[in-house]
Amino acid sequence: MIQCMNVEATVRRLKRIEGQVRGVMKMVEEDKPCEDILIQIGSIKAALHKVGQCILEEHLHHCVLDGIKNGSGDEVLDKLSGALEQFSRLV
Repeated sequence: MIQCMNVEATVRRLKRIEGQVRGVMKMVEEDKPCEDILIQIGSIKAALHKVGQCILEEHLHHCVLDGIKNGSGDEVLDKLSGALEQFSRLV
């Protein structure tokens, strides 16, 4: 459940990122300078990371907290640990 940004805002942000990726593909096809392409890739990574942070924050405040309150804290924390490991590899 995404509430940090509502679902529509998150989808809009992801579509904007998708457009940035298409722009980078076009830059590659048009043989633009590598430095310019790398700058755009950095922007895309930062934007994706921000979306991930927001989703993680909401997950902590809702899913994890609810799981702990409902007595399934160990299971929820194990899943969180795996998700954090995967998310941290992206940076």
